[in-house]
Amino acid sequence: MTEPEATLPSGEAAATRIQGIARNIHQQLETVIFGQTQVIDLLLISLLSEGHVLLEGLPGTAKTTLVKCLGQLLQLNFNRIQLTPDMLPAEITGTSVYDLNTRSFSFKQGPIFTDLLLADEINRTPPKTQSALLEAMEEHQVTADGQKNELSPLFTVIATLNPIEMEGTFPLPEAQLDRFMMKINISYPTEGAEKQMLSEFAKGAGNRYLYQRHLSPVASREDILECRRLLGEIAVEESILDYILKIIQDTRQNPNVELGCSPRSALSLMAASRAHAAIRGQGFVSPDNVKAVASSVIRHRLILTAEAELDEL
Repeated sequence: MTEPEATLPSGEAAATRIQGIARNIHQQLETVIFGQTQVIDLLLISLLSEGHVLLEGLPGTAKTTLVKCLGQLLQLNFNRIQLTPDMLPAEITGTSVYDLNTRSFSFKQGPIFTDLLLADEINRTPPKTQSALLEAMEEHQVTADGQKNELSPLFTVIATLNPIEMEGTFPLPEAQLDRFMMKINISYPTEGAEKQMLSEFAKGAGNRYLYQRHLSPVASREDILECRRLLGEIAVEESILDYILKIIQDTRQNPNVELGCSPRSALSLMAASRAHAAIRGQGFVSPDNVKAVASSVIRHRLILTAEAELDEL
């Protein structure tokens, strides 16, 4: 009589599946985006936990290339909006168009109707246009002429952001910022990573074409939807919930903070912690998982007091 095969607990089995998919995506991205391992990790965590992302970095740090490559690897419907100071909200969401044949208005969908939306240089367009994304990011729908138009179940916004000190930028409204799960800062690559990039250029594989030539799809939209479902099996103990709650409440009680984190922040921190545990093969969330993502989830939601700003706290 043969003994039955040992089966993993549901949380560990889910984590193993998620880890395998995330590892394949990560390895492919690192063949194009050099020296940004942590950035890639955080981007995958947000995608798996149904979160939108702000990518902040100086021009030329591969923000746009990173998002394009991600869309190609996952075979997602991908649209890009180049945001400008004169862009109107309808250019993002869509508009009603009069049909002479039917003598009626019909809704023409804008670029927001996609799986992965790259909102390039989001802070170069005024708050009125930025606000066009509010309903879509929270409710996955666009309301036009009283009709609700559903978005893709995979709808994700990844917005690139120039540092606010740069000329021609507008601050993002607090309500807009709070809808982004994470703000990920992209810095310059290390000397070794930059040399590797130059080496690829020297071989004739220029970076603007590299992602088209060397990337093969390693996962599908169904795989991402499966990972999102499996994340619910990653265990979160009550002590971890208390830990997350303490972090969020401390931001509201800190005398140097004028506006602390919202309840949405707590949900984002828990979801991101779960995804961080899963891509490391853990069937449960630990305090280390929370610490690893807390800064990226919280930093863009805090408004410091004037005194704290002056003291550069």
